[in-house]
Amino acid sequence: MADKRDYYEVLGIAKGASDDEIKKAYRKAAKASHPDLHPDDKEAEARFKEINEAYEVLSDPQTRARYDQFGHEDPRAGAGAGYGGFSGFSGFEDIFDMFNGTGFGGFGGFGGRTAQRQNAPQRGSDLQYTLTLSFEEAAFGCKKEFKFQRNATCDACHGSGAKPGTQPQTCPTCGGSGQQRVSVNSPFGQVQTMRTCQTCGGKGKTIKERCTKCSGSGFTRVTRTVTMNVPAGVDDGQNFKTIPGEGQPGRNGGPAGDLYVTCAVRPHKIFKRDRYDLYCDVPISFTQAALGGEIDVPTLGGTMKYSIPSGTQEGTSFRIRSEGIQQLRGSAKGDLFFTVHVEVPKHLGEKQKELLRQFEESLSGREYEKRKSFTDQVKSYIKENAERFKEKFDKK
Repeated sequence: MADKRDYYEVLGIAKGASDDEIKKAYRKAAKASHPDLHPDDKEAEARFKEINEAYEVLSDPQTRARYDQFGHEDPRAGAGAGYGGFSGFSGFEDIFDMFNGTGFGGFGGFGGRTAQRQNAPQRGSDLQYTLTLSFEEAAFGCKKEFKFQRNATCDACHGSGAKPGTQPQTCPTCGGSGQQRVSVNSPFGQVQTMRTCQTCGGKGKTIKERCTKCSGSGFTRVTRTVTMNVPAGVDDGQNFKTIPGEGQPGRNGGPAGDLYVTCAVRPHKIFKRDRYDLYCDVPISFTQAALGGEIDVPTLGGTMKYSIPSGTQEGTSFRIRSEGIQQLRGSAKGDLFFTVHVEVPKHLGEKQKELLRQFEESLSGREYEKRKSFTDQVKSYIKENAERFKEKFDKK
């Protein structure tokens, strides 16, 4: 296990992170390494699997607690072995059980999991799927079909984990209670406590012959296909759909979890988006900037004519109302902002150069407001510092 990275490091969070921080970190990391955004990138695929593995462990309070205690050497991760190494305790569960035992009855806040909790219906965990969309699909909405994998109740053993034709048997160690009463040596003397049965793992049942299809887990891996309508206006990273019951199946008759669908929007070649507004750059010629006139401006629906004034300067921005993104669950639209960039012509011929010289000679200087203002400032600066400049020149 030495080659495995720490799960907290994988998600980029501190060890004491809250459930909400873990979920947010997972969404961010999974989005950044999603295979749909990195086609044919084996490293990204490996990172994505590592991120999902880390989230699966840290998002569940029980597996997270065991991971915090044992790291990647969790003895329960293999062959169904129990915890060890606590001189009579089988892990934190037994330490907490001790405070609820007959010797201390009354520390209610530390109780371990009882058989009733073990065998009670448990809701399945939620799943998250990142749906990759083009910029236009997110802007206009679309119908998308995607596939994802989740667990399902094994159809061979119907979730019992036992070989078809057989049934799980009552655990002979705990008599079906899921707990054992043991004597534990503590700093306070020998006390009796209830702990999770190590034979059945607290289930109260044992399986003599395991189902070959699910290896005794009661679940198999299935591929699900979902078709859904993506509403117009969804944005990158937005969790826009919850599908009830499409998460992991519950245990002991508990309900299944939900599937959360988050979208990852591919960047556009021309536009950038800020909420519902669009931004783009439009190159124009020196002549267009000087004389003004109609130019072609790109929009999501094609191009449109827009009249710019004469004397338009480099970097001037213009606004076209209601040519942005449709608001999610609404009919109003954002605006389109475009910035013009004056392109200086290259590779001029002699005739073109001569025409430009004639044009420049025909100007009085008043046509260039910024240059005239700058020239006046330079003249004023030289006049104000004439004596200092003269002294410096004389010394040389």
